[in-house]
Order: sequence, then structure tokens, then C-alpha cells
Amino acid sequence: MFNKLVADLKKSPKTIVFTEGTDPRILEASARLLSGNFLKPILIGKRYDVLAAAEDSGFNIRGAEIMDPEEYEDIDYMVETMEDLRRGKQTEEECRRALRRGNYFGTMLVAMGKADCLLGGATYSTADTIRPALQLVKTKPGCSIVSSCFIMVRPSASGENETLAMADCAINIDPDEDQLVEIALDTIECAEVFGIDPKVAFLSYSTLGSGSGRDVDKMRNACRKAQDACPRVPIDGEFQFDAAVSPAVARTKGVEGAVGGYANVFIFPDINAGNIGYKIAQRFGNFEAYGPILLGLNAPINDLSRGCNASEVYRMAIITAALA
Repeated sequence: MFNKLVADLKKSPKTIVFTEGTDPRILEASARLLSGNFLKPILIGKRYDVLAAAEDSGFNIRGAEIMDPEEYEDIDYMVETMEDLRRGKQTEEECRRALRRGNYFGTMLVAMGKADCLLGGATYSTADTIRPALQLVKTKPGCSIVSSCFIMVRPSASGENETLAMADCAINIDPDEDQLVEIALDTIECAEVFGIDPKVAFLSYSTLGSGSGRDVDKMRNACRKAQDACPRVPIDGEFQFDAAVSPAVARTKGVEGAVGGYANVFIFPDINAGNIGYKIAQRFGNFEAYGPILLGLNAPINDLSRGCNASEVYRMAIITAALA
């Protein structure tokens, strides 16, 4: 998967903002990206501090751009632009103060078209990465929420990777029917970027009416709405997970069509199911989990785990840029 993404980026290199430019994991990943010559890092921080951290850690970041919010030449224009984007919710002074922080400054670089995408969260919390994105980059037209998916990858016996998408496993606690449709449509787009030919299953504890209840109705209704909204893609449900992935179980349960038994994109009813589900696949199914990949924003902005390592930063940078 990553070889294809890198090959695509080499044809059309991107610029990515790292909001924590002095972090050794960010510096190591940046050095690796620069050596591949397909993704240019912008490192946020005081120039001396970034260079000193790179030297101390032994990483060559020659070619990266270092930006210090307190020395940015166009800061007055950036403040003015942010104030316009905030539409009276923050004063000029509040905007200026916010832009001294790497998360807001980096997000404004993306909002102003100075960078293609952003990756943060090595030290910032998830909220501190997502909040500036919602305030400044905002959601795409037609999207009312930001959601997330995980791309799950496992080598198969044939030598090709088995690749799945699971959503929403990290952001929306209890999405309603219309929000589930948005989550599904955004996840389909994301899955296709990573080479998945989507067959989408809306998951439940019921398979096509075998159970009943409000949660079953929610998934069944959301599935029907998603089918109407995206007729080009096979979408079906509600399915229990075994009926979604096992052809034998699907036949036993009377499931017909292209999705039952063959699903590779899974829409969970809530964050409990999604978060548990992807982690079971990761720990017991030996899948590598890449994400959470944020969906629904006007530009790719993603969040790292604060426990991440440099290899995870490198891979998430490629994933983020691939969506630009």
C-alpha cells in the first residue's frame, strides 16, 4: 500500500506541516521523508531550537522549512485572516495570542494554502489538534461533522495485503442515521484512496431483521439512506459481523448480493463498537491499524497518538499527504 502512495506522491509532491518541530520523533520522520524527496516538511518552532534538537538527535533535516510563529513575516495578514474565519468569535488580540501556538499557526498555514496538509498530536491532545481544524479549515460542503476511519492492513498468503476500512472508531460517540450516512460516504472516499474497492457493511447485532430494536432500526435506515446517496458502490445491511465477512455464514442467513460475506468497509453503530472492533482486529487478527484518519474536513489534518514512534509518524505523514 505504501509503495503505491509514495509513487503517487513522487509524481505530485506535497507539503506537510508538523506542529511539534522539536520532537525527536517528528525530526526522525522528517529526515526520512526528505531522503525520499516526495514530501516536504514544515517544522513549527524556534529555528535555533529545531536545529539544535535535530543535531542532538543526529537527524539531517536539510531541506525542511522551519517556521517560528513569533518571527513569521506575514503574521498581521494571518491574524486578519483568522479573525475573518472566526467571524467575530475571537478578537484580533485573541487570534494573535492563539497563533503563537504551533497547533493554530500550523492549521492557519493549511487554511491559507501555504501547506497541503498537517499532522499533529505528538505532544498536543486530540482536542488541541481537531479544535483548530474545525475552527479554521472547517468541514467540506455537505458535511456537518468530522469523523474518522482506520485503514487496517494485513499481509495475506497470496503476498498481497488485505486492506479494510473501519469507521467511526474515534470521534463520534453515538452518531444518528444521517451522521452515519456521512461517515459511510467519507469512508468510501478514503478507502478508495488506499486501493480498496469498497463493499460497505452497516454492522449491528441483527442481520436483515433477525433482531429488533432502536439500534437495529438506526443501522437499517442509515444503510438505506447511504444506498440512495451512493448507488455506484455496493452497500448493504444491517449485518452481524460474521454475515458481513463470511460467505458461508451469509448464505446460511439468506444474505444475497455483493456485500454479504465479502465486506471490506465496516460502518459501526457507535464509538464503543468501532473502537473495540478495530482493536480486536489489530490485536487478535494481526492487522496493522493506521489512523484515526480524520474525514470531512476541507483539507487533510490528522492526529497522532502521544505514544507514537517515528515510524508511525512517517507512515501517518504519507497517509495524510495521500489525501491532499
